[in-house]
Amino acid sequence: MSDTFLTSAAWLAVLAIAVSAVLFGLEARQPTRQARDARADRNRRIGAVLSISGPFTVVLLALGIAAMTGAWLTVAVIAFAAVGVVALAGLVLAPH
Repeated sequence: MSDTFLTSAAWLAVLAIAVSAVLFGLEARQPTRQARDARADRNRRIGAVLSISGPFTVVLLALGIAAMTGAWLTVAVIAFAAVGVVALAGLVLAPH
């Protein structure tokens, strides 16, 4: 396998997990009932933002870092994991 093919496949996997995370994060909407306190309401809003815009923010940052360093494959692997972490953080903060 050539390095170009492997790097391309890794970045396609990053894009796939980012799209999946955003589609899953669209379900993290504000609940119909009011939160019991301001802190829970704030956590839900932060979780919704992380779930929806966080994965693509990570991808854009990773693309910038990869372009600056030239380590495309390494950054793709790190970005794949980072998108998962951001999506899980959003899910924990806004589980509904």
